Amino acid sequence: MGVALKGANVRGKGVMLGLPLCAFVLALVLGGSAGATVNRAAAGGTLVFAGAADPTYLDPALVSDGESFRVTEQIFEGLVQIRPGTTSIRPALATRWTTGRDGKSYTFFLRKRVKFQDGTKFNAKAACWNFNRWYNFTGPFQDASATYYYQAIFGGFHHNESNSLSPALFRSCTAAGQYKIVVRLTRRNGPFLPAMSLSAFAMQSPTAIQKYGGNQGELRSGTFYPTGSYAFSHPTGTGPFRLQSWTVGQRIVLVRNTSYWGKKAKLDRVIIQPISNNEARLQALKSGAINGYDLVAPQDIGSIRGDQKLKTLDRPPFNVAYVTINQAHAPFDKLAVRQAVAYGLDRASVVRSFYFGRAVVAKEFLPPQIFGWTNKVPKYPYNPTKAKQLLQSAGLTLPVKVDFWYPTGVSRPYMPNPALNFQAFSDSLEKSGFKVVPHTAPWRPDYVKDVNQGTAGDLNLIGWTGDYGDPDNFVGVFFGNYSAQFGFHNNAIFNILKRGQEEVNFKKRIALYKKANVMIMKYLPAVPYAHSKPALAFQRSVKGYVPNPTGTDFFFPVYFGGQ
Repeated sequence: MGVALKGANVRGKGVMLGLPLCAFVLALVLGGSAGATVNRAAAGGTLVFAGAADPTYLDPALVSDGESFRVTEQIFEGLVQIRPGTTSIRPALATRWTTGRDGKSYTFFLRKRVKFQDGTKFNAKAACWNFNRWYNFTGPFQDASATYYYQAIFGGFHHNESNSLSPALFRSCTAAGQYKIVVRLTRRNGPFLPAMSLSAFAMQSPTAIQKYGGNQGELRSGTFYPTGSYAFSHPTGTGPFRLQSWTVGQRIVLVRNTSYWGKKAKLDRVIIQPISNNEARLQALKSGAINGYDLVAPQDIGSIRGDQKLKTLDRPPFNVAYVTINQAHAPFDKLAVRQAVAYGLDRASVVRSFYFGRAVVAKEFLPPQIFGWTNKVPKYPYNPTKAKQLLQSAGLTLPVKVDFWYPTGVSRPYMPNPALNFQAFSDSLEKSGFKVVPHTAPWRPDYVKDVNQGTAGDLNLIGWTGDYGDPDNFVGVFFGNYSAQFGFHNNAIFNILKRGQEEVNFKKRIALYKKANVMIMKYLPAVPYAHSKPALAFQRSVKGYVPNPTGTDFFFPVYFGGQ
């Protein structure tokens, strides 16, 4: 496998601004396979796909971003996985499972004759080793920048080293024979099983992790960094592709896992190229330098559909874009000020102007298709006059200074062009009694870290693509307990979301989450503004690609066919 730099999380090196660089990408591809524009037979060939950025790392337990999961989803598998195109789960490394009568234990029957890509066996011992690895993380691994998803689902660890960590949901994993495990929880948890489809809980080779320092890491300026080579050069799972090389800022090369336990991937190779600029991705597709890309700018869809050699695929809408309001920063701890922000954001104009008919204004944090959504939440239409009145009622002198952050070097499914969204919101806030002070930072590592740690200003642009089909994955992740991002304590909201998480009766869960959504939109820890329907673009010869709502897709069914 190729050698990767420890600075693999640095963004921007892969930005391509025009055709000459796209031609360079094509040259890289031609060096190892036939040209990307040539039609293929149903099997074989190299797919060149453009993401928006490099991965952070390739250990799925230690990342939380879609660009990393785009790669790790091909290398690793969990006990369960989502059914393509849906949020429902299906068997993966577990062929079936049962739930204990108390709702706090799960028995997984594991698939036999499966090996990790290093040749070691996947069995009950290896599965429990992975659960215990997550549960026993210590030191820098307990930082949210290292184990965001573990903490979001399982809470704390065996030995919590911070008072901010909650008691652990996980109790134990025991082998009941060579191919059966029993996972016990400390309390009932309705979202547990769908949450196990997250890439963060994929099964990894214990041998490879120990051999290549997968449990070595440190905090640098408050951000976690692996110090072993596992997360950069030796990710080892059971999936249909394995890593051949990662050249930071240029490409990741995945090759077919010829010893895969299931139906083999149809492609020989997948090259994932970081191209952060929307226009550069489009030019690369039209020139034939790439075969497909994600996060198509809404304004480019017409041009792509007008080209007989190209096509678009729609990703089912499953996201929310929102503006964080950090209550740890006065005067945003006052409800009237947060209401002023909500009335001062011209959300309808942003959705109309920059999403080109592929988004709706978000009334709350849940997408409408998830149970618990309700139309009875408070509404905040753009009203500059009301915003100014609210600021004055809070005893403030206009204009009120607000530090407002937005990311650079990235395009997200819920936020295709952050700079345009920011500028429009900045203008509407300026008309609503605020004095906006803009701040920018690269998406990785700085911006996301600062948002999570609550150091990205008073307001910031961010969003979320759901990971599994449960309201806990949206409002529970955001507001289920204290988060430095929002900087507030509200036991009423925390408690109702805890009740929703632990309730097993479906009708009762619906009622709880509807009530919670009303409470959240009254309290306003943030302002949701868009649910978008992202698009992907491909050459017409690319077949078999199924976009998932979660934004993490499978490459193993993809092949090249006729036009």
